[in-house]
Amino acid sequence: MDTEDISGIAQRLDGIRKSLPGNVTLVAVSKTHPVEFIQAAYDAGQRIFGENKVQEMVAKHEVLPKDIEWHFIGHVQRNKIRQMASFVSTIQGIDSFAALEETNRQAERFGRTITCLLQIHIATEESKFGFFPEECSDMLAEGNWRTLSHVRIGGVMGMASNTDNGQQVLTEFRRLVAFFNSTKERFFSESNDFRTISAGMSGDYRTAIQAGSNMVRIGTGIFGIRDYTIQQTLSDNTSI
Repeated sequence: MDTEDISGIAQRLDGIRKSLPGNVTLVAVSKTHPVEFIQAAYDAGQRIFGENKVQEMVAKHEVLPKDIEWHFIGHVQRNKIRQMASFVSTIQGIDSFAALEETNRQAERFGRTITCLLQIHIATEESKFGFFPEECSDMLAEGNWRTLSHVRIGGVMGMASNTDNGQQVLTEFRRLVAFFNSTKERFFSESNDFRTISAGMSGDYRTAIQAGSNMVRIGTGIFGIRDYTIQQTLSDNTSI
């Protein structure tokens, strides 16, 4: 572990917080980073952390403070939802009704309600996951989601294209915000739960905020370069 990296976490976290408008929530993306790094951010006041591997998040949850609000970010396999349903606060990668339905089923087992963000495909890369906007609107129009009493649809999430073209990134984020606004008006006008636009990471969060994002997911800017051996170690040592 690089002690220089861990000693700078509080300072980097403070700098990012100062750069965010008051209405923007920060998710510290701790995937691949050791628990000592997360504890350092926690000690500096951060409470919301994001992970993208279920085994890794479960292992970290077991040893870190229990008032941490864990967000699962990105595509989630339905057969993994049960492993985190007892503690996960928000699943940001819901990209099918089947995933929403399974989250509801697993949350009910634990007597919980899990917030879900609908992941919308806004990038040019076909490899990105997410509903296409029309597909998501069709799912919501069918109305079956209204019967799911253990999930709370809290908003949308999106990832822009991996490009240096800042105007393209801004356009894609604006597309996500426009979809949020139209979906709010059409399906959630009476709901205070549908309020989150999760968009923007370390390299493009300022652009996302400019477009209208109110939740950003920052990892490298807080914790430094990722160490993917952490995920491999947890995968080797954890059986879930």
